[in-house]
Amino acid sequence: MAAALLLCACGGGSHKMSPEELAHKLDSVKALEIKEKLALQGINLEEADNPLKQFYDSLDIQTLPISYTEDYVNFLPSFKPVPQEIASYLEFEGRSPKAITLPETVGARLLLLAADEVEHKYSLWLYSLDDEYIPVDKLCLYAIEDESDLDIDSETFIQYFSITSDYEIHLLDYSGKTNKARLEEVYTIDEARKFVLQRSQEFAPTGEINPSAMY
Repeated sequence: MAAALLLCACGGGSHKMSPEELAHKLDSVKALEIKEKLALQGINLEEADNPLKQFYDSLDIQTLPISYTEDYVNFLPSFKPVPQEIASYLEFEGRSPKAITLPETVGARLLLLAADEVEHKYSLWLYSLDDEYIPVDKLCLYAIEDESDLDIDSETFIQYFSITSDYEIHLLDYSGKTNKARLEEVYTIDEARKFVLQRSQEFAPTGEINPSAMY
């Protein structure tokens, strides 16, 4: 369909599309294709009383515990694409977003969102949603800080994370330049569905720490 639009724009008609008109039509085609794919999943964004609920219920569930692995953040197993309408509802601006849910806890619905930062290198955000599936809080689990961090050894973590079966969220800030751990933070989820910092520990600049041995 998009190719047909391009052919029409290049010639064969009395009206030649401007770049703005072409971009608008291509966006419309892309939006229609996404809606058609959602319809196959039983999701109709226009007719749904709560599109967020329908999309949330269509996602796979990531079992716990879970922790950082290079394959996980690169390939995002069982994650599904997030349509632009849903990304807008969530106020999520990441590129090519994908999502999966976590088991619910203390009344909080948990959504794990990924954004394609650089050549399929993903950042990960954990969202908590309220009873109406509206975002309450979010926490960055993993992020690529700069291009130099892309060249570090595969055994070196930029930001190691783990979520236990008790919903303790561990974040370990690990320097790709100095090859040392700098900071560990532990979060839990309170009754207001907020991510609450329970403890924070800074590490001395000397000595190396294996983050996987801490859990």
